[in-house]
Amino acid sequence: MSVDLADLVGRPVIIGGGAAGLMTALALAPEPVVLLSKSPLGAEASSMWAQGGLAAAVGGDDNPALHLQDTILAGAGLCDEAAARRIIDAAPAAVERLAQHGVAFDRDASGRWRLGLEAAHSRNRIVHATGDGTGREIMRALIASVRRCPSVTLLEGVEARRLIVADNAIQGVLAVRGEEPLVLATARVVIATGGIGGLFLDSTNPSGCFGQGLALAARAGAVLSDLEFVQFHPTAFDGPSRPLPLLTEAIRGDGAVLIDETGTRFMADEPGAELAPRDVVARAVWRRRAQGHRVFLDAREKPGRDFAARYPVISAFCGMAGIDPAIDPIPVRPAVHYHMGGIAVDAMGRSSVEGLWACGEASRTGLHGANRLASNSLMEAIVCAQWVAGSIAGTAHRAGRAYEPTAIPPASDPSAVRPLLSEALGVLRERGGIAAAIRCLLPLAQAAGAAADPTLVGLMMSVAAHAREESRGAHCRSDCPDTLPVAQPSSLTLSSAIAAAKEIAETDRPSFRSVVS
Repeated sequence: MSVDLADLVGRPVIIGGGAAGLMTALALAPEPVVLLSKSPLGAEASSMWAQGGLAAAVGGDDNPALHLQDTILAGAGLCDEAAARRIIDAAPAAVERLAQHGVAFDRDASGRWRLGLEAAHSRNRIVHATGDGTGREIMRALIASVRRCPSVTLLEGVEARRLIVADNAIQGVLAVRGEEPLVLATARVVIATGGIGGLFLDSTNPSGCFGQGLALAARAGAVLSDLEFVQFHPTAFDGPSRPLPLLTEAIRGDGAVLIDETGTRFMADEPGAELAPRDVVARAVWRRRAQGHRVFLDAREKPGRDFAARYPVISAFCGMAGIDPAIDPIPVRPAVHYHMGGIAVDAMGRSSVEGLWACGEASRTGLHGANRLASNSLMEAIVCAQWVAGSIAGTAHRAGRAYEPTAIPPASDPSAVRPLLSEALGVLRERGGIAAAIRCLLPLAQAAGAAADPTLVGLMMSVAAHAREESRGAHCRSDCPDTLPVAQPSSLTLSSAIAAAKEIAETDRPSFRSVVS
């Protein structure tokens, strides 16, 4: 890399090369920005793997009010209605904006968007590209736009390890390129690093997505919110590959059903059946498997012979496993898919630390509440990127202080965390299991080894899950099955999480009020 770092002083730094980071960089043009990606663009981005699409009220029988209603219902009382309304109202324009960047969305014979149906949506409002390859197509177009954009300095193979903060304000980014430490002096940073699936054994996310952005923000002193809410996708392919291949919800929207090995359709009598909210379907699949059954997605009748044409990516990996979805049921199981929690941000994406923004899955905007509505996440990333960029552009310029590179923290290794979180923070949870995980995680999080950052994120998630003594949305406590009458978002800083974890480790009797706002 021949870039002189001195030429980059003061430029906004965007950490993360997925849809949120790419769109933020493009929206800031022509202001010069720096985009950090620890791998080649798209190689480890969850956006690339997204099979669903963008939820947007663009159909003739739809409107944003209906979309908002579905979102709030799925969110189980924890959506920020004002934030959700603002984001959803902007969704149709986000689809058009992506099309302007060259995204080839699917259209019907008349040239209108071809709209799909997914769980808990009351209308067909999912805009797809190449059937089940929406994320790949969006990333293709955005990567091409970024590589053409003269205002974006792209640093691939550069990983942010710490944010430099003084007086609760960003001063720079401590990063590494190979074995070489480097400092980017800036007072404006965007975290767009994706989710936390890599902290679990069974996930549909790239294994390299294990909450690095949350660790950066937490160590910088930022407030994190709703970390206990982890969405399990009910239909990951039940096979030996890790991460698990995903079978998009759109297949059920096309009429596929869930059966066990006896052929029993066990969701038939549930409200919404196979298109109930994801948390409901994931628990039903989990319970069926816990009873000793195998679970299958049966697409033999619908979409039947059209399966390969509608879902070429899924058809290909099923074929490699010796399964033809047109004639064979597909084995499925729940797997970690999306994190509703993240860095607490305001309407413009600003965190509690001056000069730090967050966008995409790493942020907590209030849109998703306790249970994300299908295909709202890509939409959120594209919409909010515009507002983050506008906020950055309207922020008074500060260069940030010049620092010499100091000792770089080691590269993170989440392998020690995965079995602990998979056991404690699964589809069903209970107090004793969460407390046991906290006792194991606490010393790792306070150490300085390769497990420290991923363990820190897992610890904060576990503390939040331990404190929420109710079942709400994706957070289901077998020992607290009821939902409290008033919904409260949780709120943690690194210091409050460590203090609560110590109390749990010693007494296992922390107060809910001690860790929530």
